[in-house]
Amino acid sequence: MDLSAINPLVLVASLMVAATPILLAAIGELVVEKAGVLNLGVEGMMITGAICGFATAVETGSPLLGFLAAFAGGAALSLVFGVLTQVFLSNQVATGLALTLFGLGLSSLMGQGYTGIKPPPTARIEIPVLADLPVVGRILFQHDWVVYASLLLVAAVWAFLRYTRAGLVLRAVGESHDAAHALGYKVVRIRILAILFGGACAGLGGAYISLVRVPQWTDGMTSGAGWIALAIVVFASWKAPRVLLGAYLFGGVAVLQLNLQAAGIAIPVEYLSMAPYLITILVLVIMSADRSRAALNAPASLGRSFHASS
Repeated sequence: MDLSAINPLVLVASLMVAATPILLAAIGELVVEKAGVLNLGVEGMMITGAICGFATAVETGSPLLGFLAAFAGGAALSLVFGVLTQVFLSNQVATGLALTLFGLGLSSLMGQGYTGIKPPPTARIEIPVLADLPVVGRILFQHDWVVYASLLLVAAVWAFLRYTRAGLVLRAVGESHDAAHALGYKVVRIRILAILFGGACAGLGGAYISLVRVPQWTDGMTSGAGWIALAIVVFASWKAPRVLLGAYLFGGVAVLQLNLQAAGIAIPVEYLSMAPYLITILVLVIMSADRSRAALNAPASLGRSFHASS
């Protein structure tokens, strides 16, 4: 075992890349759940975004068009979920699970013929002056644009929910859809818009996996990332800063276990592979140990269907 082979700077920089798809999916799901909707189809939307983005990037030679296609693909699948649950009032849990299975099957079908193909590279953005700084330059200022966009998105969602009228209305719908409807707000429209945003973010997260983190296509390559994103939202008590912390924690442990495997640590690979999931959930459970506080942060109407006649 040679732990000296692990470069701490590369490790920290790599965790930001590993955390980005989880962060994108989780921050989108945060908005969805703040509107009172429980979407368990995140995994299906991520894998759909992964193949839509990969196929488009390969066919056009443009990673940017690939990410736009992933954005649209995730949003399109989420629209199906939105119509079924908000218009036809189907069960949110069952519909989300069905769409996850559908997304996995659809991506497998669409991905035939793309196995073994390398997508066009997504260029890094080296910020002048800052990228040359010792230590922090390598860690923070030599990433691709999606990493920076994900951080800006977290800040934007936090500010939107906390300081804007639209964010207040969305939270009001999540707390009591009947009261929001009585005040004249279009509950179904607001929820569908939130669902579209969540699906688009999940699609971007999936495309980041297939275009940047693991630049290739394989069936089921999201490997449960959507479920981790769902868990992070809940255990982070529906707070954007904690979602960021949870995603980076998962990314850090995932990268660390890969480095430990490469260093030849005497622990079975199976234990190392499940470590990111176990440690992330354990830490987030500890963070949300105050059940009364967690209950106060949970949207009161989460998972409940809205009947316009009520």
